[in-house]
Amino acid sequence: MRMIEIAPGLFVEDHEIAERFVRASGPGGQNVNKVASAVELRFDLAANVSLPERVRARLAGLAGRRLTLAGEIVIQAGRFRRQEDNRRDAYARLGALVAAAAAPPAPPRIATRVPKAQKRARRADKKARSGAKALRRRPGADD
Repeated sequence: MRMIEIAPGLFVEDHEIAERFVRASGPGGQNVNKVASAVELRFDLAANVSLPERVRARLAGLAGRRLTLAGEIVIQAGRFRRQEDNRRDAYARLGALVAAAAAPPAPPRIATRVPKAQKRARRADKKARSGAKALRRRPGADD
């Protein structure tokens, strides 16, 4: 069994990742209906045992609609013309997703109140601006 480094310090076993080559959508010239250059990468998150539990839980949330009901993360890569470039791109995108899940979550924001002095200063500033604009108006134009 071979281990693949997905993100720095995080490895998965090669049997947990399945790749399939499909025909890419979009323009492609003469080979568009002959060459399967796009890559569909399937990472079986449900059967994964090599990633820590907290990383798997965060990965399921970050995957969004790429996560199937069967617990697989599906990544489709078809930006490039060459199959090898698309394959590299798919693995890089999977690695970025796993690295984002492995990063510790940001601490929750603590809500603060706006100080009364700041509210008073804002109202005073609005009143001063309003007064300056009122001086520019033509007398009797209250429509």
